[in-house]
Order: sequence, then C-alpha cells, then structure tokens
Amino acid sequence: MQQTETLTLRVLETLNEAQARWYVAREALARGRGGLKAMHELTGLSRPTILKGMRELQQGTRLHVERVRAAGAGRKRVEEADPGFVRALERIMAENTAGDPMSLLRWTNKSTGRIAEELTRLGHPASDETVRRKLLEMDYSLQANRKTLDERSPVERDEQFRYINRLVKQFLRRGDPVLSVDTKKKERVGNFKNPGRIWRPRGQPPAVNLYDYPHLGAGPAIPYGAYDVGRNQGFINVGMTHDTAEFAVESLRRWWRLIGRRHYPTATAVLLCADGGGSNGFRNRAWKYYVQQWADQLGVPVTVCHYPPGTSKWNKIEHRLFSYISVNWKGQPLVSYETVINLIGATRTKGGLRVKAALDAGAYDLGVKIPDAEMERLNLQPHRILPQWNYTLRPHEK
Repeated sequence: MQQTETLTLRVLETLNEAQARWYVAREALARGRGGLKAMHELTGLSRPTILKGMRELQQGTRLHVERVRAAGAGRKRVEEADPGFVRALERIMAENTAGDPMSLLRWTNKSTGRIAEELTRLGHPASDETVRRKLLEMDYSLQANRKTLDERSPVERDEQFRYINRLVKQFLRRGDPVLSVDTKKKERVGNFKNPGRIWRPRGQPPAVNLYDYPHLGAGPAIPYGAYDVGRNQGFINVGMTHDTAEFAVESLRRWWRLIGRRHYPTATAVLLCADGGGSNGFRNRAWKYYVQQWADQLGVPVTVCHYPPGTSKWNKIEHRLFSYISVNWKGQPLVSYETVINLIGATRTKGGLRVKAALDAGAYDLGVKIPDAEMERLNLQPHRILPQWNYTLRPHEK
C-alpha cells in the first residue's frame, strides 16, 4: 500500500494540471466507495477538482488540454493574500488547545466549519477546506478522546480555564507580562543515553555509558521555565540541587533581571499561570512566601492562577516550550551542564520561539518551613472566583 501511494505521488509530479486531475479522478473511481476522500487526503487536490475530473471521465468528455497555466499562476492561497489569516487562526486555536507536552502534535475540538465562520467574522474569509489544510500544515490532527482523567477531577475545572483565559487577555491588552511557569522533567547530567535519534554517519552512533548509575554523572539538571505568552519567548533556569519553591521564585527573579525588565519597563502587574502542585503548587506555603518577597522587590502586584489538579498538560509552557526543548536535544547525551544550557538556548521554531538559559549553582534545601507569623504578614488578596487557585500578592508599603 505504501509503495502504491508513493508511486501515485511520483506520477503526479510528471503531469500537468489537467492530466493530474484526470489521473487522480480515475484512481478515485477505481477505489469505489471512499475513493474521493482517500485520493483527496493522499494528493492534496481539492474535492471539487477531483469531482470535476470524475465528471469529465464519466461523461466521456474529450480529454485534451487547450491551455495549461504557467507554474505559480492561478489564485493565491489565502495565507498569501491575507497576511493576518494565520495569526488569527493561531489565536482561535490557542484558546482551546491541549496536547502531549512531549509531542509537537496538538488537537482541537472545534470543527473546521466553526473555525472558518469565526475567521470570517474576524475579517479573514476562509472555507472549512482551507482551515483543514492549514491546520494539517500547523501539525494539528484529529484525535479521539482517551480515558486519562481521574474521576476526582474538580468540577470547577472549566470555570477555572475560562477565568485564566479572561485574565490573560486583560494582562496582554494592558501590555503587562503573562508567564506560564513550571518545572520540566529532571535530567541526569553525564554520558547517559538520551531517548531519540539524530542524523549521524552510518555506523557511528554516539557511545554512552552502559549503566545509568548516578555516581557516573555530574548531578541533576532541574530546568525551571518561564514562558512569556505575549512575546513567545522562553527562559530556563537550570538548577543543580532541588526543585523547591525558593528555586522556582529565584528563577522568576532571574527572568526579570535578564529579560523581563528590558521588555516591560512600565509593567503595572505580573500574571503567573502555574500548575496546582510541585514547587509552585497552590498548597505550598513557601511558594506564596517567596512570591511575596519578589512582589516587594518588583514594587508591583503579582497575580497567580493555578491550573486545577490533573490538568498540567493544558499549561502553555508544556506544548509551547518544553516540547520543543525535548525535540531539540533528543538523542543527544547531556554530558555536561554546558551541554544542557547550550542545547536549551539553541531551541528555535518556525513560529519565532526563542529561548535563553542560565545555570543556577545555588543550593536549595528541602523541607524549609515557613512560620505562621510570616504567613500572616503576606499581603495576599484571594480572588472572588475560585480563591483557592487565584490570588494576588501585593507589595508591602515601604
């Protein structure tokens, strides 16, 4: 089957526009039921074009070519004629997208027809077929649902998603920073096997340690990330000891010092979108304590919105930053901290993603307890909507 499809595509490359239409139409007719759909998906020819060819064959129309358009002629694609089309489509998809953080594939539950209607309403007329083609080019795919969510998933989940989306829009409109934050999977630094394959001369795979014993490596690499939603830029602070709340907030402090203050000199507030657990969890007292310290240093309020438990894959940093880092260093042994930093910093995407990385040699201890007296001093304002997940830490008056 694979050889037949490859042959079909090779034949098409040798045909002109009309001949290709007739050839694909003949194959569609030969396949019977479902042939039109199969040939449309295989060749990329539109359904109306294939149907036209089928009618010509069935009606016995004389197959001759009076005129063949020159290469590049014909109506331009909508994304070429309307430069704002792709950006509008990306905005629509970003509001309702989920994905495996270790994969570049993404999916949506909006139909192509509904998306086309929304694009048209926004001033970018498009057909559902155009939307389908562009989504495939953008690495979206139709996916069936799968049983992965725990039945204890909070009933307020959808309400929290809508609230986060509303706050993100407000902050972006004002020009204030919106950061999606989280800790990427911990890695072992050393000459260990790293899953994935890379192009190398045949028969010359990189040699790595036979065993993955910790004492054979240099230690752990703990990448804490801050993804700037508005600027499509990432910052990774690579720790060497433990993933703690103090380390997480120090990562944010470094982001501000190295990147944030240059791009947001007039910021009036900061919005953090974080997971519900881990070093930045909503039950973590130390997280709130250190965020308060950061707010005092910034002199502006810091708002935190947590994703509900069990929904970490919806955090934008997962599929807009971490997944691309994993792809960039797949198959590369992380032999040193310098290698880790360089591979993260070299991550790029066609969509314009740029990443900076820094090594954090600080020591962060586990089990730090924050006294009740310090917690009472927090200038913490819970939000009216789902206050357990949404709150603002305002700087203390000096």
